Amino acid sequence: MVSLNEVGLFLLGVVLVLAMPGPTNTLLAAAGLARGFRRSARLTLAECAGYVIAISFWGLFLFELARATPWLPWTVRLLSAVYIAYLAVRMWSATLDLADGKERVVEMRTLFVATLLNPKAILFGGTLFPKAAFASVSGYVEIMGCFLVLLFPIGLLWVAFGAQLGKGRLAWLKPIYVLRGASVVLAAFSVTVAWSAIR
Repeated sequence: MVSLNEVGLFLLGVVLVLAMPGPTNTLLAAAGLARGFRRSARLTLAECAGYVIAISFWGLFLFELARATPWLPWTVRLLSAVYIAYLAVRMWSATLDLADGKERVVEMRTLFVATLLNPKAILFGGTLFPKAAFASVSGYVEIMGCFLVLLFPIGLLWVAFGAQLGKGRLAWLKPIYVLRGASVVLAAFSVTVAWSAIR
């Protein structure tokens, strides 16, 4: 059983980390921009699947695997950095497509893999999730349920942000510049993750 104090700190940490710009949120906003809210909202299911698998893996096996194979955590971070850099390049090329009137679609698979490799999952599974979450099935269901209750609305808010931008309701923001900015954010995030892996 997880204490109320632990749950409160956990929920606060989850909200702060999930709301921060990152690979998954950037892709959700880009999808909302390209295809609108209704057609992009389902991508939160891919986000959910990616986070559940990654957090469960890191929460259950991180410390054991790190003890047996010390190179594993930094290898995963390095692979994540490479994939995020690839997404940054794709996002930048999406701005060129947008300028030409083409639509670049963010697919379920792309979002799932980006979330699976998102370093936030390591933070959740290795730090923010209480240890009790991985000590029993009931603790896991309770904490993961709380996590998912927060995940969906925050993900949908990012989709809605992109959709509002696409409809021109945020006229002071130009979609091309937002996508390029998102590309730069992804690139910077990639460098940060790579640096944390090799130092």
